[in-house]
Amino acid sequence: MDASSAFQDTLPLSSDALLAKLDDWGLAYTLHTHVPLRTVEESKAVEDQFMVPGENALRLKNLYLRDKKKRSYLVTLEQSRDIDLKALGAELGVGNLSFGSADRLMQNLGIRPGAVSPLAMINGVENNVRFFMDAAGQQADVIYMHPLVNDRTVAIARTDLMAFFDRIGCDVTWLP
Repeated sequence: MDASSAFQDTLPLSSDALLAKLDDWGLAYTLHTHVPLRTVEESKAVEDQFMVPGENALRLKNLYLRDKKKRSYLVTLEQSRDIDLKALGAELGVGNLSFGSADRLMQNLGIRPGAVSPLAMINGVENNVRFFMDAAGQQADVIYMHPLVNDRTVAIARTDLMAFFDRIGCDVTWLP
């Protein structure tokens, strides 16, 4: 199975159910559908189809990471930002970090590789996943991300994303 909406019914929470929750909570978003995107490079190739010129937007890359004590982290960065996992682990005070497996990703965030997103914290908070986000997100008006599948992207206002995190009880730690 891939990370597209064709298989969303095999997720603990489907993309459709997530979008319905956003609607129920009064959180506005714009939904875009596209070919499945697995990498930042693939995303950059199609983002002109739905990006608004001049928009103060943040486009993301997301890393599901684990430390030696098997604690899980979701790290969300501006898509072009370089990251050194060793330095990041030291900065976070958690030691060495490595990428989590596909099985752990499903177990802890309820998604498949290629669909990693801050919206997956709706599952992650229950599994003690710690969430870190690029401080650039504090300045953006709109943030683009996958709604648990990789053939959809939502554009959501930063204020609505913060309201989402409040609603699900997710603490955001900002990365400088």
